[in-house]
Amino acid sequence: MSDVSSTDPSSDPSSDPSSGPSSDPAPEKVLAAMRANMGGLNERLGVDLIEVSTERVVATMPVDGNTQPYGLLHGGASIALAETLGSVGSALHAAPDRLAVGIDVNATHHRSATSGIVTGVATPAHLGRTSATWEVVVSDERGKRLCTARITCALIPRERLGGG
Repeated sequence: MSDVSSTDPSSDPSSDPSSGPSSDPAPEKVLAAMRANMGGLNERLGVDLIEVSTERVVATMPVDGNTQPYGLLHGGASIALAETLGSVGSALHAAPDRLAVGIDVNATHHRSATSGIVTGVATPAHLGRTSATWEVVVSDERGKRLCTARITCALIPRERLGGG
């Protein structure tokens, strides 16, 4: 994975290591867990996180290897990229006491790509206590919009899912 930019932990008094793993909301802690295991699908798709914050999440994905039989970027690959970005942003927003679980994703495919790298940019539409919704735009290397997606995650108390 490429360098991932995030908030400076020294500017966040709650990132004190002595506060323990379940009370540390520092984005770096959440990012470290994500970097360690992006999941099999993201690894197969070649998803590469390049910028992560609670205000914006950006990743790239190659078209090669992610096409449908006509040689076009598979719509499901674009949706998987979008869901990943919205989930990452939601997880950062939810930390430390809640976990983000996707409950809705929808997408409109405007055009396709046959080669190169696509970039997904997620920005929050709603960041609440129990849910978070992100708009994701997937574009080609020329900046042409390929897909617009929206993902909503429920923010579940960590203890309900056995997360600590």
